[in-house]
Amino acid sequence: MADGYVDTSGGGPLASQTPRLRRVLGVWGLSLYGLGTIVGAGIYVLVGEVAAYAGEGLVLAFAVAGLLAGLTGLSYAALSSRFPRIAGVALFVHAGFGSADLARAAGLLVCLTGVVSAATITRGFVGYLNVFLSAPAIPVMVLLVLAVTGLAAWGIRQAAGVIVTVTVLEVAGLIYVVWAGLHGIGRPIGLETAVDIPATGILLGAFIAFYAFIGFEDMVNIAEEVKQPERTMPRGILAAVIMACVLYMVVAMVSQRTLPPEALAASDAPLAALMTETGRSALPISVIGMVAVVNGALVQIIMASRLLYGMASGGLAPRWLARVHPRTRTPIPATLLVAGCVLAFALWLPLGTLAELTSFIILFVFVLVNASLWRLQGGADWRGRGGFDTPRWVPVAGTLTCAGILAVRVVTLKY
Repeated sequence: MADGYVDTSGGGPLASQTPRLRRVLGVWGLSLYGLGTIVGAGIYVLVGEVAAYAGEGLVLAFAVAGLLAGLTGLSYAALSSRFPRIAGVALFVHAGFGSADLARAAGLLVCLTGVVSAATITRGFVGYLNVFLSAPAIPVMVLLVLAVTGLAAWGIRQAAGVIVTVTVLEVAGLIYVVWAGLHGIGRPIGLETAVDIPATGILLGAFIAFYAFIGFEDMVNIAEEVKQPERTMPRGILAAVIMACVLYMVVAMVSQRTLPPEALAASDAPLAALMTETGRSALPISVIGMVAVVNGALVQIIMASRLLYGMASGGLAPRWLARVHPRTRTPIPATLLVAGCVLAFALWLPLGTLAELTSFIILFVFVLVNASLWRLQGGADWRGRGGFDTPRWVPVAGTLTCAGILAVRVVTLKY
């Protein structure tokens, strides 16, 4: 421990551990990595779900969602600049509440969301693949997990390179959608009609759109593989959230220009429907969606393994999980454990309920992180630590926002 905080910087239980993780990512590399954790296959279907509630206020709903996500993003940025270590949420919660048990629980909950998300994605990949090629599910899932795990264990430079490349492909796909929509037969966007939409419709749409922004929190789990993390982490987090918000709003605007909200809401693949409406093939978008699924699995395995590594380095998990391979400079034991859990979940456990629980867990963690920042800002030594900071109302607003979304999800949950 140091100053009451879990020490994952090398001064804790594993201070003599060698080798360390390799710092290779700068601001742009981290920003694109973060954009890859946010932008995924979800946006390719989420537009329709948001349109079902927001109607002609679709663009406004994404703008509100970006603002809500930005509040928690600011909290993560402030905390990561003060504690640029790989334990992420576990470190923040321990710093804010001084409870190792609460920190351990928060870290394990986030790790669980990564495992469940990766398992759900793995099973979903089979469905995407069957559109193009009929293949038995179990061998496909095993091969996918082995391939992604091998890449995650190979090295952060290689894994981040793949993630950034796929992110560029995903963004290019969305830009292609925008181009096709702008060159198609447009309809009035109906901003004047949006004024007449009840605020509850836009807010419910924003609550759904909020989930398209989840992913930036994973960025803190590679802090010890980032150059000058005290400055790079907050810049990268905020850049990723802003880029995602602008991209989502443009896609929403073009979608609404091409198809009426009721048509978007009725489609399981609204962006593919948009392409068909403009007279173009939906195949490229379907392929990109499948690649995005693989990218999502890779991101989640990296996130969960680094989090376990950071917790082990700080004494919150078994120490063998903090071992780093001398050549790859990656936490091989933690990576293999996460991969094994992903494969077990994907092969044998029903994931419907668990996947739904993922969003609840993330929102609960967001509440803890925002509350941790608020508590820390009230301490005498907070500003003395330097780094990026926010007004104290930001974590309060972030706490209330995430708690409110969580409450709405509980009230609207269908059994």
